[in-house]
Amino acid sequence: MANPGESGARPAEPSAGRPDPEASPVRPYVPKFAGELLAEFFGTLVLILFGCGVVAQVVGGGSGLGNHDSIAWGWGLGVTMGIYIAGRISGAHLNPAVTVALAVFSGFSWRKVVPFALAQFAGAFVAALLVRWNYTEVIAKVDPGHTIKSQGIFSTLPGNGSLPVSDLGALRDQIIGTAILVIVIFAITDIRNSAPLSNLAPLVVGLLVVAIGMAWGTDAGYAINPARDFGPRLAAFFTGYGSTFRDQYGHLYFWVPIVGPLIGALVGGGLYRGVISRYLPTEAQIKAGA
Repeated sequence: MANPGESGARPAEPSAGRPDPEASPVRPYVPKFAGELLAEFFGTLVLILFGCGVVAQVVGGGSGLGNHDSIAWGWGLGVTMGIYIAGRISGAHLNPAVTVALAVFSGFSWRKVVPFALAQFAGAFVAALLVRWNYTEVIAKVDPGHTIKSQGIFSTLPGNGSLPVSDLGALRDQIIGTAILVIVIFAITDIRNSAPLSNLAPLVVGLLVVAIGMAWGTDAGYAINPARDFGPRLAAFFTGYGSTFRDQYGHLYFWVPIVGPLIGALVGGGLYRGVISRYLPTEAQIKAGA
């Protein structure tokens, strides 16, 4: 059959009473809720595979296979890869504290908060199990008793298990660190601000996590994410780390990297909305000045 554009023939007119498919408006893309949860699960899973994986490599292999800087880069690049996986579908929160901040300050649906958080926790838990399984022999060699010496592969501790930082000091650190995380994420993703062009936002958010790791990693291991800490902590508990819910002082500690980030996210989101966002131009003003 000849191509109408080549022969000069006109295509048949649509039948009377029938809508022209070419004239029909394109429906906006709305991801299914199940797809959003799967995206959060796999995005968080990839984040933890890189994050806990790089710590396991450093702890198991010693300084010859990395140091604090490689850990910071591993976590940051893990965040970037996780966002690239989930961003188009769910927005790639990958962090219950971020999800709560978005619900409070950016109109994210409250009915999705708990399911998103559960998907994030599940992704972190499964990823930590994979890291634990893969590094079984190495962990058994460096820490046969599965003690605090290697617990840091999976979960955080005050002063990283060795420095004189109290639980309240670690809580303070988590509030400040997560506030920094959220206020900068809000700035990076705000189209009214100087948002990164094209699809560079995931890379910039990853660099943000690298910077936090390099500047705020001493007092509490910069969990800044309840799912990142509790999911792997639970996986460690089920695979031989009997004291994983406690710190080196014997105190129950698991709540600190949960409560601290949730408070910090609200502080960071509130500061951005109350101090920065209110002085930015509206979208209409941006378009008018373009």
